[in-house]
Amino acid sequence: MKVLDLRCAHDHAFEGWFANEEDFQGQLVRGLLQCPVCGDGQIRKTLSAPRIQRSAMQERPPTGVTPQESAPAPHAPDVPDGLLASVQAAWLKWARQVVAKSEDVGERFAQEARSIHRGDSPERPIRGQASPAQTLELLEEGIPVLALPATATDTLH
Repeated sequence: MKVLDLRCAHDHAFEGWFANEEDFQGQLVRGLLQCPVCGDGQIRKTLSAPRIQRSAMQERPPTGVTPQESAPAPHAPDVPDGLLASVQAAWLKWARQVVAKSEDVGERFAQEARSIHRGDSPERPIRGQASPAQTLELLEEGIPVLALPATATDTLH
């Protein structure tokens, strides 16, 4: 089994499992490969770290190094196969719904959120940009907001 790190034209990363290189190339040529996040069919291989089976290797610290100095750095636990792609796909679906069902008020977000909260503007779902300080002020005023990472909304439509 050959595990390849793949990316689509929108730079979403995911893994593909193939019997061999010919299997990968055949599926690519036939258009059978798609990004699990956005469905794009322009797939390319990327560099991947080699996988080394270490169970048979005896681990000893290098000469002159104490075990404490050679202890491996803490790392995030491995994510089960497919979980990352599944989470990315769910987040993208949700983000598209937010974009489709809300009004982009741009840099007027804090001002418009206050206006809606006071009842000066009609209540409706809005999105836009606010600085961290503006977001904190809105929350302290009791105005519910959710800060999200900036995304290219063009790709979410």
